[in-house]
Amino acid sequence: MTKLLDQALEAERSLPPDAQDDIARVVLQLAGSDEASVTFSPDERAAITASKAAAARGEFATEEQVRSVWAKHGL
Repeated sequence: MTKLLDQALEAERSLPPDAQDDIARVVLQLAGSDEASVTFSPDERAAITASKAAAARGEFATEEQVRSVWAKHGL
């Protein structure tokens, strides 16, 4: 292990468990491990299903709706 990677892992130890898991998933993905995955909650799965169904029906945001969201977030 390189000194830089060792320093990064040491810094990670002070982070909350969720942040540690996020970093671990990224490292595993970069290393080419198949173990890196994202787990969705039931609510997230339902939202994804609903979004895919809306897209299949051709229901997309209008340009005005997109501009409104961008403006709300200062973009």
